[in-house]
Amino acid sequence: MKIKYLIALFFLAVLTSCSVQRFLPPGEKLYRGSTVIVKKNPDVKTTSRNLKKQLKLAVTPRANKFLFGQPYKVWWWYKIGEPDPEKAEKGLRSFLRKRLGEAPVLSSRVNAKVTAENMQSFMENTGYFHTTVQGDTVNSGYFTKAIYTAQVQPQYKIKSITWVSDSSNLLKLLQQRQKNNGILKTGQAYRLSDISAERDQLDLFLKTKGYYYFNPDYLMAYADSTIGNREVALYLNVKKTIPEQAKHAFKINEIIVFPNYTLISPQLDTSLYGANRFDNLIIKDTTKKFNNRLFAQNITYRPGSLYNSRSQNTTLNRFINISAFKFVKNRFEAIKDSGDLHRMNVYYYLTPAKKKSLQASIDAFSKENNIIGSQVSVNWKNRNIFHGAELLTIKAYTGFEVSFADSLRNNNSYRVGGEVSIKFPRYAIPFFNLKENNFYPPNTNLLLGYELYRRQLFYTKNLFRLQYDFTWKQNIRNEFTFAPFSLSYLNATGVTDTFYKQALITPAILLNVYSEAILGTYFSYTYNSAQRNRKNKIYFNASLDLSGNIAGLITGAKRFREKTIFGTPFAQYVKTDFDLHYTRALPNKWDFANRIQLGIGMPYSNSALLPFSKQYIIGGSSSIRGFRIRSLGPGTYKPTAENQRFFQIIGGDYKILFNSELRIPFTPNISGAIFFDAGNIWTKDTLLFGPAGKLSKNWYKEIAVASGFGIRFDATVLIIRADLGIPLRKPFLPDGQRWVLNQFDFGSGAWRRDNLILNIALGLPF
Repeated sequence: MKIKYLIALFFLAVLTSCSVQRFLPPGEKLYRGSTVIVKKNPDVKTTSRNLKKQLKLAVTPRANKFLFGQPYKVWWWYKIGEPDPEKAEKGLRSFLRKRLGEAPVLSSRVNAKVTAENMQSFMENTGYFHTTVQGDTVNSGYFTKAIYTAQVQPQYKIKSITWVSDSSNLLKLLQQRQKNNGILKTGQAYRLSDISAERDQLDLFLKTKGYYYFNPDYLMAYADSTIGNREVALYLNVKKTIPEQAKHAFKINEIIVFPNYTLISPQLDTSLYGANRFDNLIIKDTTKKFNNRLFAQNITYRPGSLYNSRSQNTTLNRFINISAFKFVKNRFEAIKDSGDLHRMNVYYYLTPAKKKSLQASIDAFSKENNIIGSQVSVNWKNRNIFHGAELLTIKAYTGFEVSFADSLRNNNSYRVGGEVSIKFPRYAIPFFNLKENNFYPPNTNLLLGYELYRRQLFYTKNLFRLQYDFTWKQNIRNEFTFAPFSLSYLNATGVTDTFYKQALITPAILLNVYSEAILGTYFSYTYNSAQRNRKNKIYFNASLDLSGNIAGLITGAKRFREKTIFGTPFAQYVKTDFDLHYTRALPNKWDFANRIQLGIGMPYSNSALLPFSKQYIIGGSSSIRGFRIRSLGPGTYKPTAENQRFFQIIGGDYKILFNSELRIPFTPNISGAIFFDAGNIWTKDTLLFGPAGKLSKNWYKEIAVASGFGIRFDATVLIIRADLGIPLRKPFLPDGQRWVLNQFDFGSGAWRRDNLILNIALGLPF
């Protein structure tokens, strides 16, 4: 009992010390917030709880934050004190005051009468006509509190919507659109916000029908609430003061493109000297820098068509997404004295980006298995190689990895390689000319690459890659990738006697040096709802990867590495992946983030396992953070030091992974996280890791589980992350002993070394 009294006395002392009364200016009290009392008319159907919630939206000011009845942030505000005026916003005191403190909301800022009037106006704007609100303040100690009492009357509904119209085309369009697709409907509750939204929607509609000069402010609404029966008669009309141009739909007269416009010029150059006409466009490209077809493909409308904001926005977005242009702007100009034709010219001013660029980078990295390394890369780009905004990229790189782990010591590796890729801002298909007018231009990618990888004590791998794919967006959320042809060819040379001697003991490692060809087709779909202010964010990716299907039919392959193409066995598999992310925004800018990954690889006939480059891996900084990469799975198998030494990756044909973390902001740049990870990988066959690694009906008993916490620093251009993971369940232990919660021993150095896994990485894990 004495301990309880001591604790109570301690909290009492803390709360007393947090009192801000002595800091308040003379005659001032601290605002403690408000209480809203709702008294409803019996006919009001909305609950008192919802009415209070609505009324509080109009209450000002917002009170300070309190903890245990004390304004702890105001206390910090006063205790830290005023910052040095000479240091302004940059001093430590200013920083601490912003992060820990909060300016006091004083009683002099509270005007209950004005706030009550605002609350009453708010209720009328939402249809609760004749509602009254009374406001007053009550003092208690050095606090003041506002009390608001609302006499809420029933909400009015819309009885009729009438357009006060004439016979003009403008009014006919507005009336028909509002009737068929309007926000305002008879029978629904009256809300001023709905009227504003209707005006904006009708304006957007008119912008697709040629009314370039129209403005939502030209629409007028009048509500008659005196018709009785708690109903409103709504009258809509166009203001009489509307400009003459806004009354008419405009057609496009000419489209003029200036693809070499410079921002240095003080005036827009509208001279057409030296321009030429192509596909009903006027293009002034006197330097012949671009192919005229580029503009014909990306301008989605032509002279003679009505002005349409959707076509205009689509054209602008397509130009912006082409890397050949640095700045894009346009201008519309009505033709004077055009009579009743109402035509306008459109001008596009495109500022080219620097055609060629050279970029070099040096990267250093460390891996969980005590490997450090570095890579140097050089990129050369030509943003208009064939005069159609095609992007040519030539990349060369070299790097090395050095290991300090006992099993990998002196087994260093290095790589050197290069890639040549061309990105076409269109569908580039031989003998076909596909036309499309999507908001986002499609891309065709062609890539050719080579890499030499040398494992110092064992072997050299030569990897050749060729891929031809298309990427397109249906809209901002949905993206597709289709690679009708993808070729990877792997050839191993320079295999050492050391490697062959180990192969006599572990024959499975010979799979590292087998030559193999992957003749693939790939399709991927991505949905991303993530927007900055969305409460629920969803990301979903599904992909299908096929290899050797046609080659298998032609050659009749039935057994492992039985058939070859150009003298090399080819891989046969079907591989599908699903990746789902869900993030829920919580109060106080907390985030609850989740991810589930499911991967299924089905090697068959000419393959007994997925190619190493296609296998699933588990563990590490973006997976199960309580296990180092290459130290977990597949199944109940525990990788040995020899496995880590001789296998470039330790993977499987199947994968399941679940991650969940609570992200907690501490400051605008520093946040923390508490995470939970679970999953594993498995093989289809026993060829590599025996029965322990093979998928079985008891797969759910072989799930690895880890948890931990982390801290993240947002450096604006990147996020630096450190996560400390602890394994909770180890699938490689005997069944019944896999949960290791009872083995925690933070005082043991050996336990900490094996179980406290520090993951340092860039970016969020998912």
